[in-house]
This record gives sequence, structure tokens and C-alpha cells, in this order.
Amino acid sequence: MTEKPRQQNSAITQPAAGFNPFRDRWSRDIRNDLSRCFGQSLADGRLSLVEELSASLLKRDLHRCYREYVESRLELYGRAFDRIQESGNDPIIQGLILWDLRLFFEMHEVLEHAWHHSEGDRKMLLQSMIRAAGVYIKLEHGYYRQAAKLAEKACAVLERNSSALRNYFTPEELIAALRSLNPTPPILLKK
Repeated sequence: MTEKPRQQNSAITQPAAGFNPFRDRWSRDIRNDLSRCFGQSLADGRLSLVEELSASLLKRDLHRCYREYVESRLELYGRAFDRIQESGNDPIIQGLILWDLRLFFEMHEVLEHAWHHSEGDRKMLLQSMIRAAGVYIKLEHGYYRQAAKLAEKACAVLERNSSALRNYFTPEELIAALRSLNPTPPILLKK
């Protein structure tokens, strides 16, 4: 079943600062609903779930910033979906596909589910990748101090687990980007 947006009014007015889920309830609800529905689409193997939610959102009288967000997410979800379906069940690979498309919030959601079902070093590694995604979520909206704190926590675990990460990507590139708060995230999956 397709999730419906939480608000019931038909016209959505302009937010004070553009699309910002940290300061605007509509932005947060749209982001969270789309991400949750995309996760369900991945689990069910049907992109149509998130397509239906997007269509229902786009039928509303959305402000341009919300409309652009929904449209861009839908386009990126389409690009990610087949790659993730072909990748098998490894949540780290799935997360890295999302990372490379700069779908950091969705990466956080996918890895958080796996994190809940993991233990030991794997659990810590997933948590560090979730934090790395969080760094770029925070940076995107100008929360540099919070991003730095997340980066510090993520880097400590990423460094300790770098040998396990080498099966997926070169961890030093990610660690360097996080330590410097590089606004351009590195591409992690090498094609």
C-alpha cells in the first residue's frame, strides 16, 4: 500500500528557507515518506510503490522546492533501483550505490535496518557508515559543527575496520573526505 503524505491541506506554501528537513515540517515529512517508501520498494522489488507516492505528491499544489525534490528523488531512485536489485543482499553494497548517487538519507535508512540485525564489528562498521552519510546530510544544510562530530566518530571506527572495507572501496578516501569535511563526497564504488 502506498503511503500518503501526512498533511491533509491541498496547497503547500513556500517554506522560509527552501527545502530543508531540519527547519521545515513539509520538507522533513516529504523526505521521510519518500525514503521510507523507497526502502519498501527495494524490499518488495517494486519501484511502483515509490512511483505511486511521488505521483500523489506531485498532484498536489506543491511549492517548487518540494516539487523539485520529489522529481529529483524519483529520478535518482530509478537509477538506484535496478543496480540495488542486481547487487544481491549485501547492505553495504546497497548503501554504497546510494552513497554514489548522493542519496545519503536513503543510505542511512537502508543501513540502519541492517544495523538493527547485526552484532559486533559488523554492527560498528554499519554504524560508522550511517554516521558518514549523516555527515553529508548535515553538511548539505550547513550544520558544520554537528557534521564534524559525526565525522570524528565515524572515522575512528572506519580506521579500525579499514581492512574489512577494502573489499568494497578504498576507505582512506572516505576518511580523508570526512576529516576535512570535504563538501564533495568521494565516489566509493569503482566501476
